[in-house]
Amino acid sequence: MLMTRTLLLVGLFLACPSAFPQDHPATPAPSSTAEKPASQPKPLAQAHKFWDTENICLFAGVGAVRMLDYASTRHLRDQGDNEWLLTNSIVDNEALFVGIELAGTAASIGVSYLFHHYGHHSLERWVSIIHIGVGVGGSIHNYLLTPAPPAPQPLIPGFTIRPRR
Repeated sequence: MLMTRTLLLVGLFLACPSAFPQDHPATPAPSSTAEKPASQPKPLAQAHKFWDTENICLFAGVGAVRMLDYASTRHLRDQGDNEWLLTNSIVDNEALFVGIELAGTAASIGVSYLFHHYGHHSLERWVSIIHIGVGVGGSIHNYLLTPAPPAPQPLIPGFTIRPRR
């Protein structure tokens, strides 16, 4: 199910017109030096530095959402619910789980940089925007979960009832 959604999302990105570079293709050099074009073509999107103000704010948002995800997942584990994306042992190991959240933030910045490097400047921003949206939605879901019911206790100590097969 997760793989299908991921492939669908990648397919949608590749199908949209903004998936193509936003720079003009290289124009052939004029055959003679006497002929000069009257006007230079303007690029569709202004080139910008990768660490501009908008990207810094988006990356800070991604980091904040990853820490919100950490807090909401710890909350659901404290209530006795099970994590479905990672194993409970990974989530219960606080240092490992913080490392995974930081790696998720770094991966998001890395994918944004790849889009920036190859001229996909709108997709560069959308990576962070989608990451923030999905993270906030997941955290809201985690906080809205009800506590898991307690495990049934045997009526007689040392005696358990096995389910019929």
